[in-house]
Amino acid sequence: MTNILVTGANGQVGSELQEFVNAQHPISYSPYPHFFFTDRNELDITDKDAVAKFVETNRINVIINCAAYTAVDRAEEEESLVESINHLAVRNLAQISKEKGIRLVHISTDYVFDGKNYRPYTEEDATNPQGVYGKTKLDGEKAMLAINPENSVVIRTSWVYSSFGNNFVKTMLRLGKERESLGVIYDQVGTPTYARDLAKTILNILPKIQNEDVEIYHYSNEGVLSWYDFAKEIMQMAKLECQIDPIETKEYPTPAKRPHYSLLNKAKIKNMFNITIPYWKDSLDECLYVMGERK
Repeated sequence: MTNILVTGANGQVGSELQEFVNAQHPISYSPYPHFFFTDRNELDITDKDAVAKFVETNRINVIINCAAYTAVDRAEEEESLVESINHLAVRNLAQISKEKGIRLVHISTDYVFDGKNYRPYTEEDATNPQGVYGKTKLDGEKAMLAINPENSVVIRTSWVYSSFGNNFVKTMLRLGKERESLGVIYDQVGTPTYARDLAKTILNILPKIQNEDVEIYHYSNEGVLSWYDFAKEIMQMAKLECQIDPIETKEYPTPAKRPHYSLLNKAKIKNMFNITIPYWKDSLDECLYVMGERK
């Protein structure tokens, strides 16, 4: 029996993982695993002893770390807390995975880059985070790479949304129903990631992961667009009358600096695991349908 611990199980990716397991979606992992879904109230991943005890008691073979501090702007004011979750807790998980021979899958972010590239970022491109969130996520990656638990991976993703949690899609739907017009940034470019697609990919590649050193992969949906384009499509699919106006980043200042370009090159994960990644519009359409918002 494979026992899988999912941390941050009430976040977007964690919730989608639960949906797959509870709905008994067909996945390639065999033998059929047993999942332990935990959030911070059930398991504090910043407490190494507590995690080690949980792992030993439940004979955990795999950890999927979906836990993270993701409030990008607030992170600028809560650096110590962000550090403990995005860096030190990942170090704990990596150390335990190394000691116990556990496979570790860790979710990271496009914010490890500065957004100054002119082509999609590969896993080998230089990192240069611009804020506390990105820096602590990169430090978590570095800790995992240094400890190097066998058969473990880091998956960087971008612009995550879901029918669960708080995200851009939900915000646009709410504002689209409240306002006649809305300004959305057009000079930040990347690709959205439907958390359900990422969750499905994690489950499907998990039994195929075989590497002595930790590997980094990039994953988002296919395509390229700005936040403005994303908002326009949300309104169109949901048949909301709200007018979307393009604005520049400088017109909407935030405490944390966002990367202007965060397109991820996904060739490595597609080639390694022979997967097909859905186009962003198709995934958005599916998510809106799940939410009851597709008109």
